[in-house]
Amino acid sequence: MQEKDDALAHEEQIVWTEEIHHFDYVRQSVHLASSTRRGPVAWRVGRRVGYAVLRDHAPSGAVPGKFVRRVFWVKAHDRSEQPRGIYRTSAPSGAVDPRTVAPGVWGELTERAWGRPLPAE
Repeated sequence: MQEKDDALAHEEQIVWTEEIHHFDYVRQSVHLASSTRRGPVAWRVGRRVGYAVLRDHAPSGAVPGKFVRRVFWVKAHDRSEQPRGIYRTSAPSGAVDPRTVAPGVWGELTERAWGRPLPAE
């Protein structure tokens, strides 16, 4: 999706609202209708633990006055919350190692995020 790639092009900073060393993985999503370029992204699914900040003059997305931004979050049943839970040795769709996240760079699924060696493709 072009809007998702455009979001990365205008990122200036990643703000973590919690210490990332607590997380083997976080969920990475693209929010298509943020009302701000720089402030916290409103998020209602799970718990937001980070978000991307856009440059001052980043253009709006498909909806005028709304900005495309990445959000990093966890759910109550993720490994950080339930270490012996369903994601003890795997990770949900969209999971990335927060140590691989940078402005303009998609996060990656690593062995740390997966909880064991990655499956062969």
